[in-house]
Amino acid sequence: MLHLRPFASLGHANHGWLDAHHHFSFAEYYDPARMHWGNLRVWNDDLIAAGSGFPPHPHRDMEIITYVREGAISHEDSLGNKGRTEAGDVQVMSAGSGIVHSEYNLEKVDTRIFQIWIIPERVGAAPAWDVRPFPKGERGEGFVTLASGRSGDEQSLQIRADARLVAATLRAGETARYSFDEGRRGYLVPAKGSIEVNGVRVETRDGLAIEQEPVLTVTALEDSEIVLIDVA
Repeated sequence: MLHLRPFASLGHANHGWLDAHHHFSFAEYYDPARMHWGNLRVWNDDLIAAGSGFPPHPHRDMEIITYVREGAISHEDSLGNKGRTEAGDVQVMSAGSGIVHSEYNLEKVDTRIFQIWIIPERVGAAPAWDVRPFPKGERGEGFVTLASGRSGDEQSLQIRADARLVAATLRAGETARYSFDEGRRGYLVPAKGSIEVNGVRVETRDGLAIEQEPVLTVTALEDSEIVLIDVA
């Protein structure tokens, strides 16, 4: 079953420096039908204005993935980690027993990100942070695993959750396939472009909640960049 969530139906909050769209209930946006999808808790589509960002603030017991779509984000945390994550790159933060971090757009252009929160398999672990470049031009055909806590995905960025984040860049007319193990769910968002997924048309920044679909066949109707998470 495929459940389309058009971009216009998402929660929205514009704070001036931050223009945020929420696929799931978050902050002042509440929809009891959109609390989570399996262990996927948050998928925020954020535009962060140039020269602004999130000042230091705490997190705990959550796996947080930041997928940079345009621009760059600069991270600093209470563990002493510092890093700049550019478009095409991914950073992961395991909040664990507690971490304080900031994320600023220090660029001269706006930055666009997907921030994805996943409920961890266990709580109270030591916090951690990591980042890795995944240049879009080198992904090749099909879905590439970016971050995962699943067996067999040790070469990707590691998270402490039963989930896998994958992405694909397709030219118009190209097709990619993804197979789910029995009982698992997915959530897919085209960062760019228009696609068809098992016969359902999905436009840029729409959400597609997936269940009871053993195989996804994704066809690009125009040049597209697709982000998909496989969750328990």
